[in-house]
Amino acid sequence: MGKVRIAVVGVGNCASSLIQGIEYYKTLPADSPDRALGLMHHDLGGYAPADIEVVAAFDVDVRKVGRPLREAIFAKPNCTKVFFPNLPDFPVTVRMGPVLDGISRHMANYPDDRRFIASDMQPCDVVTILKESGADMAVSYMPVGSEEATRFYAQACLDAGIGFVNCVPVFIASDDAWIKKFEDRNVPLVGDDVKSQIGATIIHRMLAKLFMDRGVKISHTYQLNVGGNTDFLNMLNQERLKSKKISKTEAVSSQVNHSLNNDDIHIGPSDYVPWMNDNKVCFLRMEGYEFGNVPMHVELRLSVEDSPNSSGVVIDAIRCCKVAKDRGVGGLLISPSAYFMKHPRTQYADEEAREMVEAFIQNRRER
Repeated sequence: MGKVRIAVVGVGNCASSLIQGIEYYKTLPADSPDRALGLMHHDLGGYAPADIEVVAAFDVDVRKVGRPLREAIFAKPNCTKVFFPNLPDFPVTVRMGPVLDGISRHMANYPDDRRFIASDMQPCDVVTILKESGADMAVSYMPVGSEEATRFYAQACLDAGIGFVNCVPVFIASDDAWIKKFEDRNVPLVGDDVKSQIGATIIHRMLAKLFMDRGVKISHTYQLNVGGNTDFLNMLNQERLKSKKISKTEAVSSQVNHSLNNDDIHIGPSDYVPWMNDNKVCFLRMEGYEFGNVPMHVELRLSVEDSPNSSGVVIDAIRCCKVAKDRGVGGLLISPSAYFMKHPRTQYADEEAREMVEAFIQNRRER
């Protein structure tokens, strides 16, 4: 089937976990019982994790720009777990992208090893690099609130004629105007805002659906998240959170078949705890009324390594994007977006979205 060539936008914790994971699965023999451990699909449309190859990378941090990719993914302020340190010598150097709104100004108040520090290098010609690299798609790991920067890379993908997998809560694949642009260029689009493998959103959605299926009316619910990576530090700036809160809230409320007032549902990041590093802890509570209008509630605490948790989903989104490209299918990929993302153009129940993805993979449904 060949290779799946990707460009990575943002060489942070998520990119580090994804790249480590790709190389980890390459080392496992075909008869290893761990060959598919942690994967929703080992083979997806004829592509295995080992077929993914990073051919370009962009960042703006002085500790990453100009460095080999194999070194940059471990540079500060990255703090995710190092589970596969012996990476090969990728022939990829991290290029300087435009800063735009990619760095929040409040980060200047924090120690250098915790925050982004912009390089003074001139931005490269992103479109030219994408074309010359032979990338099939770009995968965006921009920080939350990077509205201008995400749109810049989406347009760069259109100009280069390659796919775009938008893992962040900036509304590209859920915006009709952007969808039309990708349809007109016949290049695949997946997004928005990756839904982690076993994360706060997927668990909250499943519980909400369970309440509905079992006839329990939800009266109040919250999802509070804390962590110590740059994502949580970035999100201390409330001005950058509008799209994130919309994305996470709609992901859950879409599974509820009755109205919930804004005051009765609260979902979002709560605080930054530096020593937690890439560990994320979610505190979730759901209150409702069951048979006879009798009250009940559920409380749950989830602890996960944030970046590997997202990589277990992104690795499938990437391969779905490549499968679509191979088939000549462009525009919004409805099924992968519905299953892998928090804020797709159309919300579906997760079990239905999963069936849609399986149909897409087997070519029983083009998009």
